[in-house]
Amino acid sequence: MGVEASAADNGAVINSDTHAEEPDLAALGALLADRTRASFCLALLDGRAWTATELAQLAGIAPSTTTSHLNRLVTGGLLAEERKGRHRYVRLADPAVAEMIEALAAWAPRQLVPVRSLVAARRHRAVAFARICYDHLGGSLSVAITDAMTEQGFLDWEFGPALTSSGTAWLMDTGITQETEPHVRTCLDWTERRLHLAGAVAAAVFHHAVQESWLVPAKDSRVVRLTDQGHDAFRRHLSLTDEALTAP
Repeated sequence: MGVEASAADNGAVINSDTHAEEPDLAALGALLADRTRASFCLALLDGRAWTATELAQLAGIAPSTTTSHLNRLVTGGLLAEERKGRHRYVRLADPAVAEMIEALAAWAPRQLVPVRSLVAARRHRAVAFARICYDHLGGSLSVAITDAMTEQGFLDWEFGPALTSSGTAWLMDTGITQETEPHVRTCLDWTERRLHLAGAVAAAVFHHAVQESWLVPAKDSRVVRLTDQGHDAFRRHLSLTDEALTAP
């Protein structure tokens, strides 16, 4: 027994069947190394559950090929699936996966894609301004909201993002939440390459804005439209400037 312990201390292998766990980053990278699978994950950042047929149409590939890609993503833990009758729905596994995809998109090299119409150009600008990021808001508007909450003293960054007592009072006074200490975290915004607010606070702000018709999610798109009512509300509650509230 003592000899075995001594050998172990010296780095010798005692038992060839003994293993230790290490993260397999290459396996995770392989899941996203395919452009089709990567496009699925980006599309699913809208927080909805998609059918395999919808994703096949998005990618312009055969249903059988789509199924193969989805199986890999589900097995790899990036997607969760549910079945309703004959239909298979998939969504991102959880908010942590969404945050990872958004952050990877921010770090990914940029590629030029053809913009062949005015509609497409407007859509790209709209995505950069305000979009659904799983359960909260992303884009330059979200970054502006995060900055404004910091300037108003609602967020403290000394030990990472944290809601201050003033922030808690502001959320309750605005009718956004009744929770006393909702969770705060951040996402690295892939279009702005800056942090925007995430977690329970960001989700509460986003859902309140939608409920109050400050923001209107577009149908079948991640794009979110800021209404005139929302423009006035964000100016009133967070002192956002017209520049921050205007899409490029």
